[in-house]
Amino acid sequence: MTFRRCAILMCLLVLTVVASSQVFAQGGGDRVQFFQSINVSSDETVGDVVCIVCSIHMAGTSGDTVAILGNVVVDGTVKGDVVAVGGGVKLGEDASVGGDAVAIGRGLYRHPNAVVKGQTVSQSGPLVAIGLFFGLVVVPLLPIILIVALIVWLVRRPRYAPPAQAAYRR
Repeated sequence: MTFRRCAILMCLLVLTVVASSQVFAQGGGDRVQFFQSINVSSDETVGDVVCIVCSIHMAGTSGDTVAILGNVVVDGTVKGDVVAVGGGVKLGEDASVGGDAVAIGRGLYRHPNAVVKGQTVSQSGPLVAIGLFFGLVVVPLLPIILIVALIVWLVRRPRYAPPAQAAYRR
């Protein structure tokens, strides 16, 4: 297979994955963002909300709300669970959560009037931050780090020097 065909197939594969995720996300009113925060105003009702390396401010109504390496601020109604991995969850005065509220990273901050019908889980501290760093950054990058180390070792290793030719005098 030529390089051109491989490049075309790779582009089609990436396009298929991105397009299908957008179709599924738009079908149920779900919102999915990478590196861009999500704001749901008080008059909006959306499906599930997922944010990776960004934050969510929920003033309206949604299903499940998940932020990975970001924070979740709830001032509205979440019918499902609220989860923040690598960030925190802040439940405002008018917040209502139909499921669980989980914060692993910066912890859970809850106003006394906030309603959580499920369980609340809050893990924060330096050991949690170190564990998140290793689990979300180091472990996924470990194969790349090992490949780079192998390439550096192959390039810098000592080469076999052929024995010097003996010079004969006549």
